[in-house]
Amino acid sequence: MDHWLLSWFPCPAFNVTSSSFGTGTWRTEAVFSEASLMRVPSDIPLVGAATVSVNPCTAYRLLSDYETLRPGDSVIQNASNSGVGQAVIQIAASLGITTINIVRDREELPSLVRRLQDLGADHVITEDQLRKPEMKDLFKKCPRPRLAFNCVGGKNTTEMLRHLDYGGSMVTYGGMAKQPVTIPVSALIFKNVKLCGFWITQWKKERAHTDREEITKMIRDLCDLIRRGRLVPPPSTQRPLEDFSRALQDSQTPFLSRKQILIM
Repeated sequence: MDHWLLSWFPCPAFNVTSSSFGTGTWRTEAVFSEASLMRVPSDIPLVGAATVSVNPCTAYRLLSDYETLRPGDSVIQNASNSGVGQAVIQIAASLGITTINIVRDREELPSLVRRLQDLGADHVITEDQLRKPEMKDLFKKCPRPRLAFNCVGGKNTTEMLRHLDYGGSMVTYGGMAKQPVTIPVSALIFKNVKLCGFWITQWKKERAHTDREEITKMIRDLCDLIRRGRLVPPPSTQRPLEDFSRALQDSQTPFLSRKQILIM
């Protein structure tokens, strides 16, 4: 028997999921056509099923759609402890792709580094380390990245871009710092880097009626990783719907890094 997963953000832990968006988060019952729902295997843990349709899908597409990656290649990303960042680490590890992961410095940095390494992160560095000359030593251990994933913006992104390989791509899917992305002209002319933007909601909308099989394959691949223990959901706190105000408060707390899941 399969779950039918209905997943939004904030993500209620329902045992049904919708392949579309904008269907209403704050509801306990809804009527949908069969075509708008997607089966999720019943042997997938409920929290994994409830969180699979957004962050892991973004990570899957970032790794699939912009460069042809092979085992031994590397990618670099900021916001590496975010939901997308953790999914990138795990999916990349399953493919034999090296990840260089940038995080903000904090008091509990050693425990964060260990947690990301436990997920499969190869290298975890702080924003300050990203700017230091010692970065060149890292590239004696792994090739320069062909892909960069940006969820921050500002100076952090500019520094990350400098380490891209010739002809590499940087994909922006968020702007947590609320600062513009500044690109040196030399990177465009002499390194031939490519800049792209990505939004999973739009990607799904464009394929909901024309290429549904591609969406189905993505969910199936992600569920297979979950089943094999290669993709675990980020740390989360489950709360009853009545505690939504506390969940919203915690979702905006810096450095908390826990998904808030509302149980209806």
